[in-house]
Amino acid sequence: MPPKKRTRSSAKSNKHTDADAQHGEESDDVAQLKTGKRKSHWLMKSEPESRIENGVDVKFGIEDLKALPNQTGCWDGVRNYQARNFMRDMKVGQQAFFYHSNCKEPGIAGLMKIVKEAYVDHTQFDKKDAHYDPSSKADNPKWSMVDVQFERMTKRFIPLTELKKYHLQHKAKGGPLKDMTLFTRARLSVQPLTAEEFDFVLSSENEDPI
Repeated sequence: MPPKKRTRSSAKSNKHTDADAQHGEESDDVAQLKTGKRKSHWLMKSEPESRIENGVDVKFGIEDLKALPNQTGCWDGVRNYQARNFMRDMKVGQQAFFYHSNCKEPGIAGLMKIVKEAYVDHTQFDKKDAHYDPSSKADNPKWSMVDVQFERMTKRFIPLTELKKYHLQHKAKGGPLKDMTLFTRARLSVQPLTAEEFDFVLSSENEDPI
């Protein structure tokens, strides 16, 4: 039989590339406080290329979100405490960048918005799911998810390489991306953005790549 195909985001980079996932909840909460960001916008990573995990294709790119009914899906599979806590801070109507990760060219592909605030991630209880967590109990679930809705593609794909150039420039000379979490806590798959960071990145879609 072919592998089961997921039809929702798995945000699976947390489970396999987040070093933070190995630490306890308390240490991640402390790290969250150290970010010092007003959490009004977000960057959320998912993998646009096929990868089979526990018999499941965990691929979920922006085109997959766009193809769902009402262009809306749940952002499940987050297994990092800090990323989970960031999702619990999300409010309906807030915008997020859809970031393609763990692929040939990572970067920002489009925009989406939060349409349902944090609730219990059912995949933690599903033994057949790639993100099953036997340590999580129904009467005290560990993991949450939110619902997101596709808004639009960016006018052009904004690659990580370009964002890094801006980050280094701003770090040296001052600018909105000097403390961007994408570079200070690179492995987090759910990250806060200040309004200034979000606006600068969005404005770059109208500029030629640097």
